[in-house]
Amino acid sequence: MSEKDAHAARAYAQIAQAIDYMVAHYPARPPLGEIADRAGLSPSHFQRLFTRWAGISPKQLLGAMAADQARALLRQSHSVLDTAYEVGLSGPGRLHDLLITHEAMTPGAFKAQGRGVEIGWGWYPSPFGDCLVLETERGICGLAFAGEGEQPAVAADMFARWPAAQYVPTPERAARRVQQIFALPESGAEPASVPLLLIGTNFQIKVWEALLRIPPGQTVSYQDLARFIGRPGAVRAVGSANGRNPISYLIPCHRVLRKSGALGGYHWGVARKQAILAFERARTAGQSPEKPSTSAIE
Repeated sequence: MSEKDAHAARAYAQIAQAIDYMVAHYPARPPLGEIADRAGLSPSHFQRLFTRWAGISPKQLLGAMAADQARALLRQSHSVLDTAYEVGLSGPGRLHDLLITHEAMTPGAFKAQGRGVEIGWGWYPSPFGDCLVLETERGICGLAFAGEGEQPAVAADMFARWPAAQYVPTPERAARRVQQIFALPESGAEPASVPLLLIGTNFQIKVWEALLRIPPGQTVSYQDLARFIGRPGAVRAVGSANGRNPISYLIPCHRVLRKSGALGGYHWGVARKQAILAFERARTAGQSPEKPSTSAIE
């Protein structure tokens, strides 16, 4: 890791620690000095670092968390997916400044459990913990998060999804992807097209494609997701497919809530789900949805 990358890793570890502290103390609003102290920084330094990284201030992030927007958004969820589809927010969809495209592996290749597929993998710090990226020549097939000491278990979980694949360490490529996905300012990474390779059953892929249609800052219920894919009676199966999403964040399973408005589960931890949602809401507050430049995948 270069000196520049090492500096960025330290910075994002400090910011991630601060976000964890905010989430742990939700819905309270701890003062800036208290949060900065947890990150090991002075209040002024922490304020500058956080704002430079996130594009929002710590106060704005706390406001997004404390506003409890999930319930209000959920009341609109019957129209969120339909509206997104009408304006072209489908398969290739907007995620901040990233343009996401995807394709699915054939059913036969999926049944082969990755046999004949080479998957590069590597870890790099992200705003939401260490990030594991798995990528084939056709696109990213896995993205996962880990806290301190969780990396071996998380890697084993991801590798077990395609046990017959050949796994090759590609740390430099993973670092570039993480910098690109999260637009890490200190890395100088520029947003670009992010290709995804969906490896799952036909039903899982249908659910994951529907998830790509949910705009940042919006949430829907499991019931609405089931209705949207034409399987209103398959709420439990939709929830299971949502939980098996291998490409977290990019395929936004974190934007699905229980019908009551409760957060529900999240494979990488409910606290992380809450932090990601608050981060997205703060970044998208006051912004109008943009129509992607590519056409919908049929």
